[in-house]
Amino acid sequence: MNESNFESKIKELENKLNNLPKGSINKKVIKGKTYYYYRYNENGKRIEKYIDSHSVSELKDKIELRKSITKELKKLKRDYIINNDSNKMLKNEKNFYSDISIGDSLERFALGVKKFKKRECYSQLKDYIYNDVYNKVFILYGLRRTGKTTLIRQAILEMEINDLKKAAFIQINSKDTLANINKDLKKLETLGFKYIFIDEVTLLEDFIEGAALFSDIYVSKGIKVILSGSDSLGFTFAKSEKLYDRCILLHTSFIPYREFEDVLGITGIDEYIRYGGTMSISGNLYNQSTFNDLKSTNEYIDTSIAKNIQHSLKYYDNGNHFRNLQNLYENGELTNVINRVVEDINHRFTKDVLIKQFKSNDLALSARNLRQDRTNPTTILDDIDMYNFTNRLKELLNIIDINEQKVELDDVHVLEIKEYLFMLDLIYEIKERSFPNINNIKKNIVITQPGLRYSQATSLLESLLLDEKFNNLSLIEKDYTSKRILNEIKGRMMEEIVLLETQIANPNKEIFKLKFAIGEYDMVVFDSRTLSCEIYEIKYSTEVVRDQYKHLIDQEKIDLTEFKFGKIRNK
Repeated sequence: MNESNFESKIKELENKLNNLPKGSINKKVIKGKTYYYYRYNENGKRIEKYIDSHSVSELKDKIELRKSITKELKKLKRDYIINNDSNKMLKNEKNFYSDISIGDSLERFALGVKKFKKRECYSQLKDYIYNDVYNKVFILYGLRRTGKTTLIRQAILEMEINDLKKAAFIQINSKDTLANINKDLKKLETLGFKYIFIDEVTLLEDFIEGAALFSDIYVSKGIKVILSGSDSLGFTFAKSEKLYDRCILLHTSFIPYREFEDVLGITGIDEYIRYGGTMSISGNLYNQSTFNDLKSTNEYIDTSIAKNIQHSLKYYDNGNHFRNLQNLYENGELTNVINRVVEDINHRFTKDVLIKQFKSNDLALSARNLRQDRTNPTTILDDIDMYNFTNRLKELLNIIDINEQKVELDDVHVLEIKEYLFMLDLIYEIKERSFPNINNIKKNIVITQPGLRYSQATSLLESLLLDEKFNNLSLIEKDYTSKRILNEIKGRMMEEIVLLETQIANPNKEIFKLKFAIGEYDMVVFDSRTLSCEIYEIKYSTEVVRDQYKHLIDQEKIDLTEFKFGKIRNK
C-alpha cells in the first residue's frame, strides 16, 4: 500500500468512528427486573443514560463495531509509520549489500510465530535488548532445529513501534562477506538503527577472525547486536580468540523434557524421544517430522554435527587447526564415528568400539531378552539372516567397518571428536560408582538429543522388516517383536534422559548410577550438605511390579548405601 492509500484508508476509518458511539452497556437487575444503561465519558465526566431493552441490541452492535474499527485503525497507523519510514530509508539510501529486513517486511517476518509459546531462555534475550547491558554482543547459538530464529522473531514481534522502527534483521548466506556486512552496519547506524539481529553469522568465512568488529565498533556505540547461528564451535572459537568477555552466550541445543512439553503442548516421554529433543518448525508444530526417516537423520548428523565441526575448523586459525582430523574430514568418515558411538550401548569413545566389526547392540540385547522371557520365550531374532540384516543397517546408518575405512582411526582421533561433541553439547557425562571401591568413579556418556538414538531404532526395524524369515512370521508376532525391540531401546534412552535432566537441574548435588556385586540403583541423588540421598529405579513400563524395585528394598544394599551416602530420604 502506498502512502496516499494509507492516508485515505486512515481518514475513512476515522470518519466511521466519529459516527459510532463510545462507551459500554451496563446491565442492572432491580427487584427482579432488568434495566440497561449506556455509559460513556465526556469532558472528563462519566455519563450514564437509561436505554430501553429494544435499543440494546443495535447499540451493542455499534459499540462492538467501533472496537473493531479502532483496532484496525491502530494497526493501520502502525503500518503507515513503519512503511513510511522504511520507504524513506530505502529511497534515500543505495541498496544494501546483504539481505536485510526492516519496517513492514520485518514485522511480516515476525508474524509467523505469533501463536508460538516462548522457550524459558527467551527472558535472557529480552533482558539484553531492553536492559542496561553495554559493550557486549549477545550470541544465540545451538544445533539446528532448536528454536534460535524463532526466539529472534518473537523478540521482534513484541517490540513497541518506536523500537521496531530502529530494528533490522540480516540473513547471512554463503556469498556474504564480513566487509559487506560492515558496510551495511555503518549504513544502518547512520540511519539511527539501534537493534541489529544477524542470523547464521558463522556462515561468514572470516567471522571467527573478525568477530571483534561487532563489539568493538557497533556495540560500543550503544547498538544492541544479536548474533545467531548453528555453528556452535565457531562461536566458541570466536569467544576464546576475539570476543573474550565482550559477549553473552545463550546455548539452545539442550531442550529439557519439561520445556518441550510446556512450549509445544505435546505430552509424554514417547513424544519427546520421537521428536528428538528438538523444536524444529513444521506446519503448526515445531517438529512434526524431524527424525521420521533415515535420510532426514543422516542429513541432520551431517549438516548439524559433522559439517559443523568441519566448517569451524576450516575457518579457525586460517584452517591450521584441524589437528589430527584432516584426513577424516576429507574422506567423509566423521558420520560413521558419530553413529557408532550413538549406537553403542554405553556410548563409549574408545578405539575398539569404532573399528571393530559392526554388530547391532540393540538387536543382540533384544534377542537375549526374548530368549529369556518368562512368559513368552522365543528365538525369533536368532533365526534371521544376520549378515544381510547387518549390511542393510550399516548402509542406513552410514557405518563402515575397518576394512572399508580409508582413514586408520587412532586414539587421538577419538579424543578430539569427543572434545568437539562436548563443545556442541551433544554429549554429557554421568558418574557411575561401584562397591566395594566406591571412590573409583567411572564416567558414562549420554546423548543429549534422543532423536539421534531413536532414529537408529527405527532403522533397525526397517532392516528387520526386509528379512525374509522375519516377514514369514504372523502379523501379531512381527508387531509384538517390533514393539518389544523399540520399547527396550526407549527404556534405555529414558534412563539416560532422567539422569541427564536430574544432573542439570541439581548442580549442587551429585547424581550417579550405583552398582553392587549383584544389581544396581539406576540413580542416586546425593546431597553432601544434608548428608542424605535419594535412590531410584527407572523403568519404561505401564505398571509397577515388585521385581522392578527389588533392589530398592534390599536391606543389605540400603545399609551399604547409607553408610557411604547418609540417610536415604526417598525411594
